[in-house]
Amino acid sequence: MKTLRSSLLLLGGGIALVSPLTALAREAPPAPAALVSFTEPESIKRLERSKHKVDFFHLANQFESQTNKAFCGPATAAIVLNALRVDNAAIAKPLDPTLFGEKDRALLPAGVEPLFPRYTQNNFFDEASSQVKSREQVFGKPRAEGEKRDGGIQLRQLHGMLAAKGLDVRLRVADDTLPDATIKAELKENLKTANDYVIINYARPVLGQKGGGHISPLGAYDQASDSFLILDVNPNGQQWAWAKADALIQAMRTPDSVENRGYLLVKEGPAAQASDTK
Repeated sequence: MKTLRSSLLLLGGGIALVSPLTALAREAPPAPAALVSFTEPESIKRLERSKHKVDFFHLANQFESQTNKAFCGPATAAIVLNALRVDNAAIAKPLDPTLFGEKDRALLPAGVEPLFPRYTQNNFFDEASSQVKSREQVFGKPRAEGEKRDGGIQLRQLHGMLAAKGLDVRLRVADDTLPDATIKAELKENLKTANDYVIINYARPVLGQKGGGHISPLGAYDQASDSFLILDVNPNGQQWAWAKADALIQAMRTPDSVENRGYLLVKEGPAAQASDTK
């Protein structure tokens, strides 16, 4: 593929085919953004003193890395869905037959099910979520003949896919109508309360990272350093890292293919909550 004609860019949460000039225009220029890696001693200090880290332990317990370059959205969704539902016996969880081959299954005693019921990046694409966007469309298949390719998963699309799972999802687009102070306050409030999570969609270059748009869960906030912990679902060249609040907000306040990026506030839906109390 000739780079003078087209190039691949990670948009929002996946791969899209765009021109180099368009790609550069869409992404904000890199800015100094002193990231602190999760593996550094300073990170331990921040997490220990944090008063906004309830979500971290649940997310870390269910964490998994994305299986391919287009699946930061599905990986993040699987982590959050499992954090919300894996211990809730009142909610049926799907199996993923792709994780256990037929040759291996043939070796087991009759009637033995080797798989755990849980959400994966593969079974995230069920009939309901695929009405919003299918696996094939994530990889670039047009929705209908003659329509443009729309690779990856935009934040609004992920919102619809999670809502199709029965979750209560609030979409927050970081445009000019959403002040920085409101964004910061909502993120902090979510991180100190149980049973709800934050999914962020941001542009890596604004944080001084290589790449394009990305999706990951948010794990904690440290008041003293005024920084948020990003649980990056791509460990291939990236790490979990603390980002300054202002820099992270700037990274979310960037244009994707249709509208600005932003974040999702996610909790269990009312129907599942009702069944859990019966």
